[in-house]
Amino acid sequence: MGAGGNLAECAARELARLAWMALTLTPAMGPRRTARAIERIGAAERIFQASLTELESLGMPASAAQFIFDGRARATAEDEIARINAEPGVTFLTRDDRDYPERLLEIFDPPAVLWIRGPVDLLDRPGIAVVGTRSPTVYGSGMAEMLARDLALRGLVIQSGMARGIDTAAHKGALVAKGRTLAVWGTGIDVIYPKENKRLAEDIVANGGVIVTEFPFGTFPAPQNFPLRNRILSGLSVGVLVIEAGEHSGTRITARCAMEQNREVFAVPGNVTNKNAWGPNTLIKQGAKLTATWEDVWEDLPSQIRLQLEANLQIQHSGGQSGAGGGNESNSSLTASLFNQKPLAEPERMVFERLRQDESLQLDELIEGLDGEMGSAEIFAALFELELAGRIKQLPGKNYVRTF
Repeated sequence: MGAGGNLAECAARELARLAWMALTLTPAMGPRRTARAIERIGAAERIFQASLTELESLGMPASAAQFIFDGRARATAEDEIARINAEPGVTFLTRDDRDYPERLLEIFDPPAVLWIRGPVDLLDRPGIAVVGTRSPTVYGSGMAEMLARDLALRGLVIQSGMARGIDTAAHKGALVAKGRTLAVWGTGIDVIYPKENKRLAEDIVANGGVIVTEFPFGTFPAPQNFPLRNRILSGLSVGVLVIEAGEHSGTRITARCAMEQNREVFAVPGNVTNKNAWGPNTLIKQGAKLTATWEDVWEDLPSQIRLQLEANLQIQHSGGQSGAGGGNESNSSLTASLFNQKPLAEPERMVFERLRQDESLQLDELIEGLDGEMGSAEIFAALFELELAGRIKQLPGKNYVRTF
């Protein structure tokens, strides 16, 4: 095919993408009506030439048909695409595009259009969705960070919603491992929510991760957006890991979506006296895989995915740079840095052994517990060194926990 043919083909493809965007931005349409309308008309771009009667015959509401027939849908779509093109690192995919993630096409109502910031290919890589409460215990956030880190070390993409609590801990765990992480938003690609996670959003993208949403620019965090977002989160994943969720938590929606989409469901058991243990403990009773370590997830991955990840790990261990790391430090060196660190000096070891990962210890209690063995100045110095090494974390109120 000559240059003219290539140009014509490219123009036709862009017109089809414009039509998908136009339908997506048409009020009262939604993913299912959009997909059904395009299936009936035969080619997305034909909606721009269709009569009002033809548009209504496609099963769309009269107001939507009028919006398209008047040219308002096309103008709105052109404006949105112009904003996308003007935003560095942002693109969009329609369901007809070759790079649209295959796993997402398997769900009942895949988004008609995805807004994406970051590398598009990450959407198709094997990933685990980590979800849970916005108000976790120290144990919950510690488990989320640890499991996300350990799974990211082995090449899995850590997927979550970048909400407060468990989501944030999961993204941070992946970043600690220099792994890839994906955030599914319930807002426009330009609206960071919650606002305090602005730095986290920047870190995700800067470290080769991706942010994805089905909502156009400027969409604010309306409550109804987040249950819709959850089906994308579970749909992109090969499995969903639940860590602390109350009886009426939105996490239940994600877990239910995962079951309906035939995804694996994993759950970290919680203390039965904690209300946020209700979600994972109930899921375990219903057949979810009880999860305490990364191995519990790994052994239940589909064979083909596990073999692919293990092959990538072997390449990295032999010194190659391909695979899940995408040019980052190899997983073998990361594992060494996290699990085979040099032995602690005696004061640091004594302080470290007093601390736990699942429960914080207040500074006064720590000093009292080491009374007669160490002076307060030695304890302060040991805490400083341990925190600098990333082995412990200080929480508000001079409380300390192990990071692993």
